[in-house]
Amino acid sequence: MLTSAIRKRLPILALALPLVAGTGVAVAVANAKQAPSAQAEAENQQKLREYEAARKAFEREEDAYWSLVAQKRRARYAKRRDHQVIALDDYVLTQPPVYTGPKRPPGFVPEPEQRQRQQKIIPVVADLVKAASDYYQWTPQRAATDVEFKRAYALYAANAGLTREQAVRVYAFETGGNGTHASQSGFHGSHAISSAIGYNQLLTTNTVELLAEQGEEFVKELTEKAATLTGPARRTLEHKIGVLKKMVELATSVPDEWSEHEKIGDTPQGWALHAMVLDIDVGPMLQTHKLLTSVIFARQKGFTRPLTAAELEMMNLTGDGTGLDMVTMPQAMREQVPTSNFFVRGGYERNPVAIRHNTVAKLLAVTDSRMDANSSQPGARELAAVF
Repeated sequence: MLTSAIRKRLPILALALPLVAGTGVAVAVANAKQAPSAQAEAENQQKLREYEAARKAFEREEDAYWSLVAQKRRARYAKRRDHQVIALDDYVLTQPPVYTGPKRPPGFVPEPEQRQRQQKIIPVVADLVKAASDYYQWTPQRAATDVEFKRAYALYAANAGLTREQAVRVYAFETGGNGTHASQSGFHGSHAISSAIGYNQLLTTNTVELLAEQGEEFVKELTEKAATLTGPARRTLEHKIGVLKKMVELATSVPDEWSEHEKIGDTPQGWALHAMVLDIDVGPMLQTHKLLTSVIFARQKGFTRPLTAAELEMMNLTGDGTGLDMVTMPQAMREQVPTSNFFVRGGYERNPVAIRHNTVAKLLAVTDSRMDANSSQPGARELAAVF
């Protein structure tokens, strides 16, 4: 019986064995198809080498280009100091190189940077207010409505020498024509793309720099205002003046250089200083002087006619010295000089507007065009009405 049972099972086992063997062969065939052949692997490695060589050649070309831009810029500054005429040849007249080599092949892993830049924390308004409370036991005095802040800004700006056209059109460009005094660049929910806040989009570094350079004058003006008040209003302003003095002391504790002010602006204590842009008294001063310093700089350099809003924005965008370089340029040169001459490499690569509108004339034209369009927005019309 046992032998009979075994005989009955043998055909089943015999049938099963070919199935198992057949599965193994199928898997082996499939793996063989998936595994790259020696020839395919060699071709892939060749593509990788060609790509790497092309990228390195392009990077050398890029480095040479931006090195020449920096060299020409330094030479222009020297000529301007010596009151020499700036000519077309003092600029790089070609556009930045564009990579046109082979595409990155699959599997290419670039070499890691030797030093990865630590990601900067970007504070939002809530962080600024908290920092002001933590470090100075003070909270910005906020306007009840944005139109109240606009009135304070318009009054201060007009008395300081800004024109309505300059203030309104720069506001329209910087905020899209509807921003508030507390609007932050790229703010969505709890994150922002920049610390830039307000009508003229001041960065933390801008605030530190303005407090270092104009802070004592702010203190003087507010002290004179406090002398006209009584009761709680006077005590509130006097407390604010005391806080402002401490902030000015911090801002002036380092050399008057952008890089030094940036270091302060990247700290929570620097965030506390930036909270002043929200204050109904100091905020309009900061917003005004962000533009007024450019106007004064241009006058000091012999530029006598009023700056157009687009020209003022160029100085606001690129810095006074670089911006004035564009502003003083004849129209014929504006048509030929690439915008790359007025940026450092990283700043240019992060500025799609300057890349697309890649000459001075084109950049000024698109700035004017956006100002025209955004000046019809409700916020811009509101600012124009109170100016």
